[in-house]
Amino acid sequence: MAMIIKGKKRLSGEVEIESSKNAILPIIAASLLTDDEVRIRKVPNIKDVTTIMQIIKILGKQVKEQERQIIISGKLMNHHPPYELVRQMRASILLMGSILSREGKVRISLPGGCAIGNRPIDLHLKGFHGLGANINFDNGDVIAKGRRLKGNHIYLDYPSVGATENLIMAAVLAQGDSYIENAALEPEIQDLANFINSMGGKVTGAGTNVIQIQGVSELHGSDYTPIPDRIEAGTYMLAVAATGGQAVIKNIIPEHLKAVSAKLEETGVEIKEYDNHLTVKRDSYIKPVNIKTLPYPGFPTDMQAQFMSFLSCARGSSIISESVFENRYMHVQELQRMGAEIKIEGRAAIIKGVKELTGAQVKASDLRAGAALIIAGLTADGSTILTGMEHVERGYEGIITKLNALGANITQN
Repeated sequence: MAMIIKGKKRLSGEVEIESSKNAILPIIAASLLTDDEVRIRKVPNIKDVTTIMQIIKILGKQVKEQERQIIISGKLMNHHPPYELVRQMRASILLMGSILSREGKVRISLPGGCAIGNRPIDLHLKGFHGLGANINFDNGDVIAKGRRLKGNHIYLDYPSVGATENLIMAAVLAQGDSYIENAALEPEIQDLANFINSMGGKVTGAGTNVIQIQGVSELHGSDYTPIPDRIEAGTYMLAVAATGGQAVIKNIIPEHLKAVSAKLEETGVEIKEYDNHLTVKRDSYIKPVNIKTLPYPGFPTDMQAQFMSFLSCARGSSIISESVFENRYMHVQELQRMGAEIKIEGRAAIIKGVKELTGAQVKASDLRAGAALIIAGLTADGSTILTGMEHVERGYEGIITKLNALGANITQN
């Protein structure tokens, strides 16, 4: 399956953002912490959600889907998520904390996902060990055992989002209090904590670098709506700005987009923020900027590729420094095929703006690279044929429909 993008189409109108992929996956994982019914609303129709739902069904949970909701209930019957599904998605590792907490044991293969660099799970395992679990490896699987985990002080060497989420889930049913220091600050961490608290958990400090979890004996059901997807919102902001368009981005939390909005404004794009939406408008040339990716509230690594596409036609040279992942420039050679002038030096990319990009046949290597190439195709002269669509479908619901509604000309074959 390929996406065919006819360029030079200015985007205008309005687009509504779905619930956050990076919030809903840990929330689904945390639903395993109770046998009671959990209802999750505004569920995005994306491949990663489909994959994690397949996994929890195999683990014995009952899953019903109705009107963009999923209802999860029943007992866990299995503590070994299947390799063939786990390898498809990095977020599968988030099942580890909830299964260990609930069952006292878990066996899981090392996870897959996007090819954007080395993402070891040593911080997760070190934290589980700190809570009293024994860790072993066997035939490519990691095995953790701990009949009733015990609260502890855990210091993360790096503010890992996944490790913070996994350890919250592991600690919520542990005996006593746990503290996670140097915790990740991302809004998705706060959303997970809010969801767990809606189930009767006692998690405080989420969104700060010290999170306290008071262990409880059990959790109950919940009815919950996750936060909007700040990366999807940022992607549409860049697409509109790249085409010199004007649009309303609806169903957002402007605070979560501050880093992206600030950099767009530096380039000359006009951003106006309201309670739950914002407007994007560009009617002048793109000014070059320098960007360094950092953990939240810094500039998100998940927006680096999209911003590089945008800066490819800036008037001057920009520098992007990737400090989060060491292999997140796989989109560069594809952008170069479209006429971008980009030079990689270590973890820095130097982007010398060109007058315009030209359509070409390109391939997405990962989710955000795919989004970047779509943005490039929207601005390019001629047609761009994008393959690797399976990566894009992991995180963007109905992206072709939404872009076409804004005035794009995209088809599939």
